[in-house]
Amino acid sequence: MSSQVHVVIVGASFAGIPIAHSLLKDIPTVKVTLINPSPTFYFAIAAPRLLAKRNAFKPEQYLLLIEREFSRYRPKSFEFVQGRASAIDVSAKTITLDTTRNIHFDYLVIASGSTTASTSQTHAIPIPFKQSNSDDMNTVIQNAQDSISRAESIVIAGAGPIGVELAGEIAEAAQQSGRKVNITLVSASYRILPMLKPAGSATAEKLLTELGVEIVKNQKVSRAVQSQESHSWTVTLDEGRKLDVDLYIPTTGVLPNNDFIPANLLDENGWVMVDKGLRVKSPSGSADRLPIFSAGDITNNSMRLSFKAQEQAAVVAANLKAEIVGQGKSKVYSQGDKIMMVVPVGSTGGTGLIMGWTPWNAMVRMVKGKDFLISKANSAISAK
Repeated sequence: MSSQVHVVIVGASFAGIPIAHSLLKDIPTVKVTLINPSPTFYFAIAAPRLLAKRNAFKPEQYLLLIEREFSRYRPKSFEFVQGRASAIDVSAKTITLDTTRNIHFDYLVIASGSTTASTSQTHAIPIPFKQSNSDDMNTVIQNAQDSISRAESIVIAGAGPIGVELAGEIAEAAQQSGRKVNITLVSASYRILPMLKPAGSATAEKLLTELGVEIVKNQKVSRAVQSQESHSWTVTLDEGRKLDVDLYIPTTGVLPNNDFIPANLLDENGWVMVDKGLRVKSPSGSADRLPIFSAGDITNNSMRLSFKAQEQAAVVAANLKAEIVGQGKSKVYSQGDKIMMVVPVGSTGGTGLIMGWTPWNAMVRMVKGKDFLISKANSAISAK
Protein backbone atom coordinates (compact mmCIF):
# COMPACT_ATOMS: atom_id res chain seq x y z
CA MET A 1 0.00 0.00 0.00
CA SER A 2 1.29 3.46 -0.85
CA SER A 3 -1.31 5.59 0.97
CA GLN A 4 -1.15 6.11 4.71
CA VAL A 5 -2.78 3.34 6.73
CA HIS A 6 -4.34 4.36 10.03
CA VAL A 7 -3.93 1.95 12.95
CA VAL A 8 -5.73 2.90 16.15
CA ILE A 9 -4.56 1.27 19.38
CA VAL A 10 -6.71 1.40 22.50
CA GLY A 11 -4.55 1.11 25.59
CA ALA A 12 -0.99 2.28 26.28
CA SER A 13 -0.36 -1.03 27.98
CA PHE A 14 2.33 -3.71 28.07
CA ALA A 15 0.78 -4.88 24.79
CA GLY A 16 -0.32 -1.62 23.17
CA ILE A 17 2.94 0.31 23.50
CA PRO A 18 5.27 -2.23 21.82
CA ILE A 19 2.80 -2.70 18.97
CA ALA A 20 2.81 1.05 18.35
CA HIS A 21 6.61 1.24 18.35
CA SER A 22 6.99 -1.78 16.07
CA LEU A 23 4.60 -0.43 13.45
CA LEU A 24 6.11 3.06 13.50
CA LYS A 25 9.64 1.72 13.12
CA ASP A 26 8.93 -0.68 10.27
CA ILE A 27 6.08 0.78 8.19
CA PRO A 28 6.80 4.22 6.68
CA THR A 29 3.23 4.61 5.44
CA VAL A 30 1.52 3.95 8.75
CA LYS A 31 -0.13 6.41 11.11
CA VAL A 32 -0.63 5.20 14.66
CA THR A 33 -3.12 6.77 17.05
CA LEU A 34 -2.68 5.61 20.64
CA ILE A 35 -5.60 6.15 23.04
CA ASN A 36 -5.19 6.03 26.82
CA PRO A 37 -7.13 7.56 29.75
CA SER A 38 -3.97 8.80 31.45
CA PRO A 39 -1.01 10.71 29.99
CA THR A 40 1.29 8.28 31.78
CA PHE A 41 2.18 4.61 31.54
CA TYR A 42 1.84 2.96 34.95
CA PHE A 43 4.52 0.35 35.65
CA ALA A 44 2.12 -1.74 37.71
CA ILE A 45 4.56 -4.61 38.26
CA ALA A 46 6.02 -2.51 41.08
CA ALA A 47 2.61 -1.73 42.62
CA PRO A 48 2.99 -3.85 45.80
CA ARG A 49 6.17 -2.04 46.79
CA LEU A 50 5.32 1.50 45.73
CA LEU A 51 1.92 1.33 47.42
CA ALA A 52 3.30 -0.06 50.68
CA LYS A 53 6.53 1.96 50.74
CA ARG A 54 5.91 5.52 49.60
CA ASN A 55 9.58 6.44 49.41
CA ALA A 56 10.80 3.30 47.65
CA PHE A 57 10.62 4.99 44.24
CA LYS A 58 10.02 8.42 42.79
CA PRO A 59 6.74 8.86 40.88
CA GLU A 60 8.62 9.50 37.64
CA GLN A 61 10.08 5.98 37.92
CA TYR A 62 6.68 4.25 37.71
CA LEU A 63 4.58 6.89 35.93
CA LEU A 64 6.22 7.54 32.57
CA LEU A 65 5.02 10.17 30.11
CA ILE A 66 3.70 8.42 27.01
CA GLU A 67 4.07 11.25 24.50
CA ARG A 68 7.71 11.81 25.45
CA GLU A 69 8.56 8.22 24.53
CA PHE A 70 7.00 8.65 21.08
CA SER A 71 8.49 12.08 20.32
CA ARG A 72 11.12 10.48 18.06
CA TYR A 73 8.44 9.82 15.41
CA ARG A 74 7.10 12.35 12.93
CA PRO A 75 3.89 14.12 14.03
CA LYS A 76 2.08 12.96 10.90
CA SER A 77 2.92 9.35 11.81
CA PHE A 78 1.89 9.35 15.47
CA GLU A 79 -0.84 10.89 17.60
CA PHE A 80 -1.48 10.37 21.28
CA VAL A 81 -5.07 10.90 22.39
CA GLN A 82 -5.82 11.13 26.08
CA GLY A 83 -9.33 9.84 26.57
CA ARG A 84 -11.51 6.83 27.18
CA ALA A 85 -12.97 4.72 24.42
CA SER A 86 -16.75 4.54 24.75
CA ALA A 87 -17.87 2.58 21.66
CA ILE A 88 -16.66 0.74 18.58
CA ASP A 89 -18.64 0.74 15.33
CA VAL A 90 -17.21 -2.23 13.48
CA SER A 91 -19.03 -1.65 10.20
CA ALA A 92 -18.17 2.06 10.05
CA LYS A 93 -14.62 1.43 11.29
CA THR A 94 -14.86 4.11 13.94
CA ILE A 95 -14.14 4.33 17.62
CA THR A 96 -15.89 6.89 19.80
CA LEU A 97 -14.26 8.55 22.81
CA ASP A 98 -15.92 9.88 25.94
CA THR A 99 -15.23 13.35 24.53
CA THR A 100 -17.68 12.41 21.71
CA ARG A 101 -14.81 12.49 19.23
CA ASN A 102 -15.01 9.81 16.53
CA ILE A 103 -11.80 8.35 15.10
CA HIS A 104 -11.80 6.35 11.88
CA PHE A 105 -9.44 3.39 11.58
CA ASP A 106 -8.20 1.06 8.88
CA TYR A 107 -7.06 -1.34 11.58
CA LEU A 108 -7.91 -1.39 15.26
CA VAL A 109 -5.92 -2.97 18.08
CA ILE A 110 -7.70 -3.56 21.38
CA ALA A 111 -5.09 -3.59 24.16
CA SER A 112 -7.22 -2.17 26.96
CA GLY A 113 -6.08 -4.76 29.47
CA SER A 114 -7.76 -5.74 32.70
CA THR A 115 -8.50 -4.23 36.06
CA THR A 116 -9.02 -5.49 39.60
CA ALA A 117 -11.80 -4.96 42.10
CA SER A 118 -9.54 -2.82 44.28
CA THR A 119 -8.37 -0.73 41.32
CA SER A 120 -11.82 0.05 39.96
CA GLN A 121 -13.85 0.34 43.17
CA THR A 122 -15.76 3.59 43.52
CA HIS A 123 -17.30 3.10 46.97
CA ALA A 124 -13.87 3.13 48.66
CA ILE A 125 -10.39 4.50 47.98
CA PRO A 126 -8.97 2.54 45.02
CA ILE A 127 -5.81 0.52 45.57
CA PRO A 128 -4.40 0.49 42.02
CA PHE A 129 -2.65 -2.71 41.00
CA LYS A 130 -3.50 -1.79 37.39
CA GLN A 131 -3.88 1.35 35.32
CA SER A 132 -7.23 2.84 36.31
CA ASN A 133 -9.62 4.92 34.22
CA SER A 134 -8.39 8.01 36.02
CA ASP A 135 -6.56 10.74 34.14
CA ASP A 136 -4.48 11.41 37.28
CA MET A 137 -2.78 8.20 38.37
CA ASN A 138 -0.42 10.06 40.68
CA THR A 139 -3.28 11.22 42.89
CA VAL A 140 -4.88 7.76 42.84
CA ILE A 141 -1.59 6.23 43.98
CA GLN A 142 -0.97 8.87 46.66
CA ASN A 143 -4.44 8.32 48.12
CA ALA A 144 -3.81 4.58 48.24
CA GLN A 145 -0.43 5.10 49.90
CA ASP A 146 -2.07 7.33 52.53
CA SER A 147 -4.76 4.75 53.21
CA ILE A 148 -2.26 1.91 53.62
CA SER A 149 0.18 3.91 55.76
CA ARG A 150 -2.58 4.96 58.18
CA ALA A 151 -4.07 1.50 58.64
CA GLU A 152 -3.29 -0.44 61.80
CA SER A 153 -5.25 -3.51 60.73
CA ILE A 154 -5.64 -4.84 57.19
CA VAL A 155 -7.36 -7.79 55.53
CA ILE A 156 -5.96 -8.80 52.15
CA ALA A 157 -8.29 -11.15 50.27
CA GLY A 158 -6.53 -13.41 47.80
CA ALA A 159 -3.23 -15.22 48.27
CA GLY A 160 -2.01 -15.13 44.68
CA PRO A 161 1.17 -13.25 43.73
CA ILE A 162 -0.29 -9.75 44.28
CA GLY A 163 -1.79 -10.60 47.67
CA VAL A 164 1.37 -12.30 48.91
CA GLU A 165 3.67 -9.56 47.62
CA LEU A 166 1.52 -6.81 49.11
CA ALA A 167 1.27 -8.54 52.49
CA GLY A 168 5.04 -8.95 52.58
CA GLU A 169 5.71 -5.34 51.61
CA ILE A 170 3.28 -3.84 54.13
CA ALA A 171 4.52 -6.11 56.92
CA GLU A 172 8.17 -5.32 56.18
CA ALA A 173 7.48 -1.58 56.02
CA ALA A 174 5.71 -1.72 59.38
CA GLN A 175 8.54 -3.73 60.91
CA GLN A 176 11.17 -1.31 59.63
CA SER A 177 9.30 1.72 60.98
CA GLY A 178 8.46 0.14 64.33
CA ARG A 179 4.71 0.32 63.70
CA LYS A 180 2.33 -2.42 64.79
CA VAL A 181 0.08 -3.44 61.89
CA ASN A 182 -2.13 -6.52 62.06
CA ILE A 183 -2.27 -8.08 58.60
CA THR A 184 -4.54 -10.99 57.71
CA LEU A 185 -4.08 -12.74 54.36
CA VAL A 186 -7.10 -14.81 53.30
CA SER A 187 -6.57 -17.72 50.91
CA ALA A 188 -9.43 -19.66 49.31
CA SER A 189 -7.03 -22.57 48.80
CA TYR A 190 -5.49 -24.91 51.33
CA ARG A 191 -2.18 -23.18 50.61
CA ILE A 192 -1.08 -19.75 49.46
CA LEU A 193 0.24 -19.33 45.91
CA PRO A 194 -1.53 -22.53 44.81
CA MET A 195 -0.18 -22.21 41.25
CA LEU A 196 3.32 -22.94 42.57
CA LYS A 197 4.79 -26.19 43.79
CA PRO A 198 4.08 -26.97 47.48
CA ALA A 199 7.67 -26.08 48.36
CA GLY A 200 7.20 -22.61 46.90
CA SER A 201 3.99 -22.09 48.85
CA ALA A 202 5.66 -23.27 52.05
CA THR A 203 8.55 -20.84 51.57
CA ALA A 204 6.18 -17.89 51.13
CA GLU A 205 4.14 -18.92 54.17
CA LYS A 206 7.26 -19.17 56.32
CA LEU A 207 8.49 -15.74 55.24
CA LEU A 208 5.11 -14.10 55.80
CA THR A 209 4.72 -15.72 59.21
CA GLU A 210 8.16 -14.44 60.21
CA LEU A 211 6.96 -10.96 59.26
CA GLY A 212 3.92 -11.37 61.52
CA VAL A 213 1.25 -11.90 58.87
CA GLU A 214 -1.70 -14.08 59.89
CA ILE A 215 -2.65 -16.50 57.12
CA VAL A 216 -6.19 -17.87 56.92
CA LYS A 217 -6.52 -20.80 54.51
CA ASN A 218 -9.50 -22.57 52.95
CA GLN A 219 -11.64 -19.49 53.48
CA LYS A 220 -13.20 -16.81 51.28
CA VAL A 221 -14.42 -13.34 52.08
CA SER A 222 -18.19 -13.61 51.85
CA ARG A 223 -18.92 -9.99 52.70
CA ALA A 224 -17.00 -6.76 53.24
CA VAL A 225 -18.83 -3.67 54.47
CA GLN A 226 -17.31 -0.25 55.03
CA SER A 227 -18.73 2.09 57.66
CA GLN A 228 -19.79 5.42 56.21
CA GLU A 229 -18.90 7.16 59.47
CA SER A 230 -15.54 5.68 60.49
CA HIS A 231 -14.55 4.26 57.07
CA SER A 232 -13.43 1.08 58.85
CA TRP A 233 -14.41 -2.33 57.51
CA THR A 234 -16.21 -5.40 58.79
CA VAL A 235 -14.99 -8.38 56.79
CA THR A 236 -16.90 -11.65 57.10
CA LEU A 237 -15.36 -14.98 56.11
CA ASP A 238 -17.52 -17.81 54.80
CA GLU A 239 -17.09 -19.75 58.05
CA GLY A 240 -18.73 -16.83 59.87
CA ARG A 241 -15.68 -15.21 61.43
CA LYS A 242 -15.85 -11.40 61.44
CA LEU A 243 -12.80 -9.16 61.25
CA ASP A 244 -13.08 -5.47 62.10
CA VAL A 245 -10.23 -3.70 60.35
CA ASP A 246 -9.11 -0.30 59.12
CA LEU A 247 -8.58 -1.43 55.53
CA TYR A 248 -9.80 -4.19 53.24
CA ILE A 249 -7.91 -4.91 50.02
CA PRO A 250 -9.30 -7.48 47.56
CA THR A 251 -6.67 -8.91 45.21
CA THR A 252 -8.62 -11.83 43.78
CA GLY A 253 -8.97 -12.17 40.03
CA VAL A 254 -9.00 -9.66 37.21
CA LEU A 255 -11.83 -8.01 35.31
CA PRO A 256 -11.85 -7.08 31.59
CA ASN A 257 -11.73 -3.43 30.54
CA ASN A 258 -14.46 -4.03 27.98
CA ASP A 259 -17.25 -1.49 28.48
CA PHE A 260 -16.65 -0.02 25.00
CA ILE A 261 -16.41 -3.33 23.13
CA PRO A 262 -19.44 -4.79 21.28
CA ALA A 263 -20.87 -7.75 23.18
CA ASN A 264 -20.72 -10.01 20.12
CA LEU A 265 -16.92 -9.78 20.17
CA LEU A 266 -16.72 -11.03 23.76
CA ASP A 267 -16.90 -14.49 25.28
CA GLU A 268 -19.25 -15.38 28.13
CA ASN A 269 -16.79 -13.95 30.68
CA GLY A 270 -16.29 -10.65 28.87
CA TRP A 271 -12.91 -11.26 27.24
CA VAL A 272 -12.22 -10.52 23.56
CA MET A 273 -12.34 -13.65 21.42
CA VAL A 274 -9.26 -14.01 19.22
CA ASP A 275 -7.91 -16.62 16.82
CA LYS A 276 -4.36 -17.99 16.84
CA GLY A 277 -3.13 -14.92 14.99
CA LEU A 278 -4.78 -12.69 17.61
CA ARG A 279 -7.28 -11.33 15.12
CA VAL A 280 -10.62 -10.66 16.77
CA LYS A 281 -13.10 -13.33 15.77
CA SER A 282 -16.05 -12.29 13.65
CA PRO A 283 -19.48 -12.56 15.25
CA SER A 284 -21.13 -15.94 14.85
CA GLY A 285 -22.49 -16.42 11.35
CA SER A 286 -20.27 -13.78 9.74
CA ALA A 287 -17.65 -14.80 7.19
CA ASP A 288 -15.91 -11.42 7.25
CA ARG A 289 -12.37 -11.11 8.58
CA LEU A 290 -12.40 -8.15 10.92
CA PRO A 291 -9.65 -5.50 10.63
CA ILE A 292 -9.34 -5.75 14.40
CA PHE A 293 -6.63 -7.40 16.49
CA SER A 294 -6.29 -7.71 20.24
CA ALA A 295 -3.41 -8.39 22.63
CA GLY A 296 -2.72 -8.59 26.33
CA ASP A 297 -4.99 -9.19 29.30
CA ILE A 298 -8.18 -8.26 27.42
CA THR A 299 -8.01 -11.35 25.19
CA ASN A 300 -9.48 -14.72 26.10
CA ASN A 301 -5.99 -16.16 26.56
CA SER A 302 -5.98 -17.14 30.21
CA MET A 303 -2.40 -16.26 31.26
CA ARG A 304 -2.69 -12.56 32.06
CA LEU A 305 0.93 -11.67 32.76
CA SER A 306 2.98 -8.72 31.50
CA PHE A 307 5.52 -10.85 29.63
CA LYS A 308 2.69 -12.76 27.94
CA ALA A 309 1.20 -9.43 26.83
CA GLN A 310 4.54 -8.52 25.27
CA GLU A 311 4.70 -11.88 23.49
CA GLN A 312 1.23 -11.26 22.07
CA ALA A 313 2.25 -7.75 21.02
CA ALA A 314 5.00 -9.21 18.84
CA VAL A 315 2.49 -11.50 17.12
CA VAL A 316 -0.01 -8.70 16.45
CA ALA A 317 2.70 -6.37 15.13
CA ALA A 318 4.03 -9.07 12.79
CA ASN A 319 0.57 -9.89 11.46
CA LEU A 320 -0.29 -6.25 10.87
CA LYS A 321 2.97 -5.74 8.97
CA ALA A 322 2.31 -8.84 6.87
CA GLU A 323 -1.18 -7.61 6.04
CA ILE A 324 -0.42 -3.92 5.45
CA VAL A 325 2.78 -4.14 3.42
CA GLY A 326 3.36 -7.85 2.87
CA GLN A 327 6.42 -7.65 5.09
CA GLY A 328 7.46 -10.88 6.81
CA LYS A 329 5.43 -13.95 7.67
CA SER A 330 2.26 -14.15 9.69
CA LYS A 331 2.67 -15.50 13.21
CA VAL A 332 0.51 -17.47 15.60
CA TYR A 333 0.40 -17.20 19.37
CA SER A 334 0.58 -20.12 21.75
CA GLN A 335 0.56 -19.24 25.43
CA GLY A 336 1.80 -22.66 26.54
CA ASP A 337 1.03 -24.16 29.92
CA LYS A 338 4.24 -23.50 31.83
CA ILE A 339 4.08 -21.03 34.69
CA MET A 340 7.06 -18.75 35.28
CA MET A 341 6.95 -16.22 38.08
CA VAL A 342 9.03 -14.71 40.83
CA VAL A 343 7.21 -13.60 43.99
CA PRO A 344 9.15 -11.44 46.47
CA VAL A 345 8.08 -11.56 50.10
CA GLY A 346 9.67 -8.37 51.33
CA SER A 347 13.00 -7.14 50.01
CA THR A 348 15.23 -10.00 51.15
CA GLY A 349 13.64 -13.13 49.72
CA GLY A 350 10.65 -14.85 48.24
CA THR A 351 9.64 -17.76 46.07
CA GLY A 352 8.37 -18.57 42.59
CA LEU A 353 8.60 -21.06 39.77
CA ILE A 354 11.26 -20.93 37.04
CA MET A 355 11.60 -23.72 34.49
CA GLY A 356 9.88 -26.12 36.87
CA TRP A 357 11.95 -25.38 39.96
CA THR A 358 11.58 -23.16 43.00
CA PRO A 359 14.14 -20.32 43.13
CA TRP A 360 16.01 -19.67 46.33
CA ASN A 361 15.84 -16.41 48.30
CA ALA A 362 19.01 -14.90 46.84
CA MET A 363 17.76 -15.37 43.28
CA VAL A 364 14.34 -13.87 44.04
CA ARG A 365 16.03 -10.89 45.66
CA MET A 366 18.38 -10.43 42.70
CA VAL A 367 15.75 -10.88 39.97
CA LYS A 368 12.85 -8.91 41.43
CA GLY A 369 12.98 -8.34 45.17
CA LYS A 370 15.64 -5.62 45.10
CA ASP A 371 13.61 -3.15 43.02
CA PHE A 372 10.43 -4.88 41.72
CA LEU A 373 11.87 -4.53 38.20
CA ILE A 374 11.51 -0.74 38.31
CA SER A 375 14.83 -0.51 36.46
CA LYS A 376 13.07 -2.06 33.45
CA ALA A 377 10.17 0.42 33.39
CA ASN A 378 11.79 2.68 30.80
CA SER A 379 12.48 -0.19 28.43
CA ALA A 380 8.84 -1.30 28.72
CA ILE A 381 7.63 2.00 27.28
CA SER A 382 10.52 2.99 25.02
CA ALA A 383 10.86 -0.37 23.22
CA LYS A 384 14.61 0.15 23.02
